Amino acid sequence: MAAEVVDFADMTLEELGNLKVISVSKKPENLADAAGSVFVITAEDIRRAGVTSLAEALRLAPNLHVARLHGSGYSITARGLNGSTTSAPNKLLVLIDGRSVYSPLFSGVFWDVQDVMLEDVERIEVVSGPGGTLWGINAVNGVINVITRSAMDTQGGFVAARAGNFHTGAAFRFGTAGAGGHYRVYGKYSDHDHLSKADGTSVDDGWHKSQIGFRADWKQSSEQLMVQGNAYLGRFGQPEPGAISVSGTDLALGTIEASGVNLTAGWEHLNDNGSQFSLQAYYDRTVRTIPPTLDDTLDILDLQFQHSLAPIGRHALTWGVNYRYGRDRTENTSSIFAFLPERVDQKWSSLFAQDEITLSDDLRLILGARSEHNPYTGNEFLPNARLAWKLAPDHLLWTAVSRAVRGPSRLDADSHVPSTPPFLLEGGPEVRSEVARIAELGYRGQPTPDLSWSVTAFHSDFDHLRTTEIAPSGTFLVFANEMEGTTTGIEMWGAYQALPQWRLSAGYAAMRDRMRLKPGSDDSLGPSSAGKTPANTWQLRSALTIADNRDLDVAVRHVAALSSPDVPAYTAVDMRFAWKLQPNLELSLAAQNLLDADHAEYGPIATRSRIPRTVFLQVRWELQ
Repeated sequence: MAAEVVDFADMTLEELGNLKVISVSKKPENLADAAGSVFVITAEDIRRAGVTSLAEALRLAPNLHVARLHGSGYSITARGLNGSTTSAPNKLLVLIDGRSVYSPLFSGVFWDVQDVMLEDVERIEVVSGPGGTLWGINAVNGVINVITRSAMDTQGGFVAARAGNFHTGAAFRFGTAGAGGHYRVYGKYSDHDHLSKADGTSVDDGWHKSQIGFRADWKQSSEQLMVQGNAYLGRFGQPEPGAISVSGTDLALGTIEASGVNLTAGWEHLNDNGSQFSLQAYYDRTVRTIPPTLDDTLDILDLQFQHSLAPIGRHALTWGVNYRYGRDRTENTSSIFAFLPERVDQKWSSLFAQDEITLSDDLRLILGARSEHNPYTGNEFLPNARLAWKLAPDHLLWTAVSRAVRGPSRLDADSHVPSTPPFLLEGGPEVRSEVARIAELGYRGQPTPDLSWSVTAFHSDFDHLRTTEIAPSGTFLVFANEMEGTTTGIEMWGAYQALPQWRLSAGYAAMRDRMRLKPGSDDSLGPSSAGKTPANTWQLRSALTIADNRDLDVAVRHVAALSSPDVPAYTAVDMRFAWKLQPNLELSLAAQNLLDADHAEYGPIATRSRIPRTVFLQVRWELQ
């Protein structure tokens, strides 16, 4: 879907409520009318926060838990289950301009290579809660949809450079017009130093990465066409100790090398009667070398078609189909671990439909379902029902019930330890999809032009969660699905325009998850996955325009303690001062984690990186 072009800098809260979002219904609708828990990170939010990566930008969403593991690694999720005994968060779907970056290798996101030119981001829509009907399996606890700006709105030149006590970086972009369209190219580079552990010893987690890309847009009458591509190359230190003894074998870890290219094309056609067609195709190739365990090359081809029909009486129907092909080639380079078979070809296909029924002027019923076929468990059914009641022009009450599924990955089915028989752990085709049934109740309102808020309560019932069990033979372990549980919580946020030049915003999320083993399970560590999510988080942000050419931004965020393993609670204060020396030249000074010299956010204490206080200077220059 194409991004709607808006200038966020001078928008009032009322105008922000009328901002178009697409992630809740897969078609443009006002944020104020969206029957879902969605938080929008605007381009202005990103600029004023002074963040330098996509993962760090996601800290601005109060409905996400963003935990930095080490220099380049993050664990990011919504509504709990932030990791398990065997993997990182696996129930959050992440899209960049419609391209899924959720890896079928391990059911998750390699955040170290997922980035964009932040100055080109139009907005990031963060939906907490299920999105399986519209977006497919794996959209269980949330959907992150990163939407970049059209090339039409990035004309001219742009250069940025930053330098700080732990990292340096630079970026450029150039946009022009011709042949009936608009075009841009960009490049960026980041270099990050190693962090340290609690005892002061260095962690081997320094990294550097380069990325280039382009985008082209053509628009004529009722037709829109977009083509964009990206390529990256990076080296990332593995943050474990230099050698680990596993089954009597020393496992010496080396630098991870990662590279990739992707190409996305999208076409939209709007008919005179209001119906709309869209077609998107993308190719994504990722190469990752993780010494000494494996090399992996994954090629994905994805085709999507969507048709929004013209309203028929009280009905507005949207339907679509999706086909995905994956070609995964691993080379097992260690005797410790292996994916077997090394080479697989996989196919996914799905069909969805959703009908928005206008029951009355202020009441809408939304019914939808998706049938999706995956290579491990066959067909999965993902239904969804939502009811939205417009209490008043600026007040919406909504409720929803949904079924969502996390499909197995190669990690579930093909993992083997060691790489040759006799195996100590063996994945297999008997693994099942993890199932969630979710109920939500939400309210979004704007009681005055200067005040807006949103609050959502949710309850999720999980079944067939992954566990590690003793095989019937008693000689090795297997992955199975012998855990169940619930998560219950509340999330809320709001904004207050205290003065024309001063905006305050706040967010709070609290939840409790209870995991339990089914009778006969041997996985005593399984329920500890509940301890990887904080019981509550909160944040406060102040955005003050001191003068037309000076900004001061302060953010305070708090994350409660984790218990599996123990990570103390922490409160972080970030600050940024920006001064426009000229209308097209900005100098800024940003400081992060001002309250302490460093703190931990995730992971076992023996290998845990401490997240340090950082200060950096940045210059941004727009060339017209």
